[in-house]
Parts: sequence; C-alpha cells; structure tokens
Amino acid sequence: MRPMPNRRVMTTLALAVLVSALAGGFFGPRAQATEDEVTAHMQVFSAALAAIEKQYSGKTESDRLVYSAINGMLLTLDPHSTFLDPRSYAQMRERQEGRYYGLGLSIAPIEGDITVNTIFEGSPAYKRGIRRGDVIARIEGEVTKGWTSEQAVAKLKGPKGTTVNISLRRRGFEELIEMTVERDEIQIQTIRGAFMIDDKTGYVRLNDFSETTNRDLGRALTDLQGKGMKQLLIDLRDNPGGPLDQAIRISNRFLPRGEMIVYTRGRVRNSEQDYRALDDPTVPQLPVIVLVNRNSASASEIIAGALQDHDRGLIVGERTFGKALVQSVYRITEGAGLALTTARYYTPSGRLIQRPWDGTFDEYLTYTLREQDPNREHSAKDLRYTDGGRQVYAGGGIEPDRHKTGPVEGFDPSRFGRTLWARATFQDFAQRFTAEGDTRIQGGKNRRFISRNFQVDDAMVAEFKKFLADEERVKMDEEAFTKDTEFIRAMIRFGIDEALFGIDVARRRLLDEDPQAQFALSQFPEAERLTRLSNTRRTTASRQP
Repeated sequence: MRPMPNRRVMTTLALAVLVSALAGGFFGPRAQATEDEVTAHMQVFSAALAAIEKQYSGKTESDRLVYSAINGMLLTLDPHSTFLDPRSYAQMRERQEGRYYGLGLSIAPIEGDITVNTIFEGSPAYKRGIRRGDVIARIEGEVTKGWTSEQAVAKLKGPKGTTVNISLRRRGFEELIEMTVERDEIQIQTIRGAFMIDDKTGYVRLNDFSETTNRDLGRALTDLQGKGMKQLLIDLRDNPGGPLDQAIRISNRFLPRGEMIVYTRGRVRNSEQDYRALDDPTVPQLPVIVLVNRNSASASEIIAGALQDHDRGLIVGERTFGKALVQSVYRITEGAGLALTTARYYTPSGRLIQRPWDGTFDEYLTYTLREQDPNREHSAKDLRYTDGGRQVYAGGGIEPDRHKTGPVEGFDPSRFGRTLWARATFQDFAQRFTAEGDTRIQGGKNRRFISRNFQVDDAMVAEFKKFLADEERVKMDEEAFTKDTEFIRAMIRFGIDEALFGIDVARRRLLDEDPQAQFALSQFPEAERLTRLSNTRRTTASRQP
C-alpha cells in the first residue's frame, strides 16, 4: 500500500486543486472546472505526491511540496498572486496591523548566525542598546548557531511584560554581551523621518504602509503645521505599498471631498469600485512635491497618480515601478494565506499604470536594475490629461513631472557603489562607532566614541577603505571608489547617524547631500504654480450653476 499524505497536507492539497480550478475558471481561457474535473485533478495530484514521498531518493516534506505546487500554479497568472505559508502570512498580518509583541527587531540567518537586521527606534531592543549587525548567539542559554528565523522568532516573541535572556556577539567585544530584555508592544514604523527642512518646508518620508500610517501621518502633518510649514515634500522613494484604504485616506488629506482618488475594475464580484475623497482635506492649499523612484510601487503610485491627475502635487524623481494589480488576501487552512489578483486599479484620469510582464516575469522583476529613459516614446492610446490639461501617460508606472535619476538614496553611483550599498557595508562599518554619552552597553576594545555633529573626513574614508579590504566582501575598484567618493562619504555618515543618533537626524543630514531631494526642493516654484492652478479650477467649478 502506498503512503498517503497526512490530514493537514490533504487539506492544503484540496486548496491547491480548488485554486487551480478557480485559476482556470476566473483567470484563464477555460470555463470553470466542473466538480468531476476537480476530483480528477485531486486524484492526479495526490498520486504524484504519494509517488514522490515513496520513491524520491532524498528526504521530502509534504507541506513544502504542496506549498511549492501552489506557488507554481500562481506563477502562471501574474507576478503578484502569491501563496503565503503560515510564517509569511503571519508576517504580512503584522506588517498590515503595524504592531506585535516582542523586542522590536528583525533578524536573518547569515552564515548560520541569527543576525540583527533592523532595530525599531524606541523599542525594548533599542533601549537596551542592541545594534544592527549584532549576532544573537544564545536565547535562554540555547546556542542559536544553525537556527532558522522561525526558531529564533518563536523564542524572542511573547506576551507583553515577559522577559527573554539573550547573549549577543558584537565586533570589538571579546566576551558575549549578556542581557535581559522585557517584551513590549512594538509599533512598526512606516514614517521614517518627519521634520522641518527650513523655516517653511516640511518633510515626511513614508517608508511603508500599515493600518496605522494615515493616523501617524496626520499627527506628523499637524506637528509640522504647528512649526510653520508652508510647503511639503513627501518622500515615497523605495515605498513598496500596502493597504489600499491607507493610500485613499492619505490622498484625501490633500484632495477635496468628492474627488476621484482611484478606481478598480475586475471580473469577480465587488471588484468594480470607485474610491472618492469622503472628507475635507487637512492640507488643502500648501504646495506639495512628491518624491518617487523606480522602487515606489502600488499604494505609493495611487497617491502619486491621484495628486498628479488633479494637479495637486508635482511629481519629481524617477518613473515608478508600475504595479496596478489589486490583491485580495484570503486566510486559508493551517494559518496560510493566498494573495490573489482580483482587479486592476486606474488613476483618476483613467491611466492603467501596470507594466506588462513577460512569461517568466524576469524582465518585469528586474525593472529596477535597468536605467530609465526620461524621453521614451509613448503610444497615442496611452495619452491622458490631468484636470488642468497637462499630458500624462498610461502603460507603465507614474512618470514624474520632473525627472532626476537617483536610485540609491537619491544618488546615482556606479555598479561598485551600488554593490557597497546592497551588501550593507556602510551599516556594518558603523558598528565600530559608539555615540558619546551612550552607556547602555559597557566594555569592548577599540571602541570609537563619536559626537552627533561629526564629519566624514579623509581619515574616516581611508578607514572605510581599509575596512573593505579586511572584509573582502567587495572587490576594490580604485577608479570607481574615487568616482563614487561623494556617495560613499554620504552613506558612511548616514549609516553612523542612523545607528547612533536616530532616523530623523540621519535623514535630515542626508537631505543636504541627496542630489534627487535637492533637485526636488528647487522645484517648489512650479509646485506653487500647480497649487494656484488647482485652486483656481476648483473655485471656478464651485461657482458654476
């Protein structure tokens, strides 16, 4: 008798075949599969799974096989329909809700070590002095070498007010750093910088979207208005998107009641929706510039498209990613989930900004690695017009009103510089420094204390170059290093500022050097013209009988 998959796998298997039937019925050229066809599909799939479990030469995991099969199915549909295994689904829900209970850090296994990737400011981990790059060598006395992220997360998370004992390994410390950390509610920060650039210009960086982003943005805008803000720079660079309702509510802060923000069209029930501003704007007349790049996607593009189509904001930077597929997330069996494309969204002028994709998605997914042509030709069928009569185009992302290349923190470095950034060399270099007066963690050899107003001088650049040679992670290119010196100096300072003095300080200082942001700030006269145009049009419309 051949072995049969367990009950959990069979439940997931049934789901896999059901999704297959739906894919054929709703999204493919075939009619919806009949009940007999579904049964036949299940028998074929079950037989194949059983044969693999019995005959395959290596060890197999039924769950992984079924999960991979579902993903394979979804890959025949579009680049964004995905299966979420229990861990991915839980992470997605945490991201959407914007909170969880734990230490306030993200981790990843690097060369077998549980390594800290990110620290949330104000979290228990931040307060105890844990740094990016620290290795969590032990949790409750257990050596974590070789652990998966899931194993470590299960030990680190827990009810609010409980504690966990951890041992950190950090460069420059001969002994492990022992500490007890009390768990707390963690607010996932989607606003990563909100401050006044000068006496009239406010700045807000939306790094991500969660269910709390609109509320958090409202608080930030109120604070900036209280400080005298007369114009606003919204930074949506590298923002991958998030919940649709947050993009709508944020757009409504700038657009008057009744204005179209976005509309969706699809083939399934309730997929055709028009979303309009429901409230009066909280920032009705300030000139606004929206800063975007090739990694701004989805909800970011909804905001940029709505403000551009209504002439409410000037879009500056690079052409955005071009993701206009709406995913509905379904919670299914065993804590897993399914993000299935159910509609496409359109900007108020009728633009579909979804980029086309190739059969394997290779061209689509490598879009951000290629250079952009700001003067690319457009098809006449893609032409649309803003409320004020300006030309805009559909067919692939939101094109900025003013183009300025800057894919890496506003800079356009060489391949060498981009590799330094991608491999986190600047953040790792920052580990050797400690802020003056920081007494959270004592000890260590060769600790370098540094003040908040430090400058990256030639000696520090030379030290960074030696650090690269010692690490041997990036092959040195002297010519490229010289060419990228301005970028390298800025990233050294940004990495140290973020680690030691916080994201507001880091962003504020980086803006002074950021070529893309500086170009955007020079465009406020045009943003003011757009604001007058928008206000005049609305005033005229309100007087119509």
